[in-house]
Amino acid sequence: MYEEDDFLQLSGIQHFAFCRRQWALAYIEQQWSENVRTVEGHLLHERAHDGTISESRGDILVSRAMPVCSRKLGISGECDVVEFHATKDRENGISIFGKEGLYFVIPIEYKRGKPKENDSDALQLTAQAMCLEEMLCCKIPVGYLYYGETKHRTKIVITEELRSRVTSIFQEMHKYYQQRYTPKVKRSKSCNACSLQDICLPGLNKQKSVLEYINHAVKEV
Repeated sequence: MYEEDDFLQLSGIQHFAFCRRQWALAYIEQQWSENVRTVEGHLLHERAHDGTISESRGDILVSRAMPVCSRKLGISGECDVVEFHATKDRENGISIFGKEGLYFVIPIEYKRGKPKENDSDALQLTAQAMCLEEMLCCKIPVGYLYYGETKHRTKIVITEELRSRVTSIFQEMHKYYQQRYTPKVKRSKSCNACSLQDICLPGLNKQKSVLEYINHAVKEV
């Protein structure tokens, strides 16, 4: 169990899964830079996080910008949208103060663009589900990712494999954060879309260290 002072930001798992160096620059070194993608993402999340909007559609209750945390994972953050669907399932349903019956919990994460080739978004959604399960004492088997470009929800099954990876990734993140360690990375095509490209300077990571240079020079003598 982690103390609140040691909590990491839940949203960081998406950046860490995309690039460990990007996460370290943003969350450890506190460096950030905006580009078109990040601005569009902020605008989409502002609409999803509008706490002035509350919805009740038939048997569905909608909560926006819901604060969540997990002492087991050592994280805190917000869910863009959490839907509570009326259900008769006593095993997975939860009670809501002031409401009759039981409700099934479904987290929904909003993203700009379209579904990615990697699973960074699914990992973030899984982390949200794990927080909600810990807080509400329930089981969440599915969630959804909503993409602004396609304007479509993608169903994500919260598998044991995803849960295990989330736990492992946050353990690694805590280790890096405690050590204040910013890893090096190899340049890839994904670097071109990164808002931290000018700060990261991935090309410089190809340069040899002083020790490597000296050892190489000694071998040539």
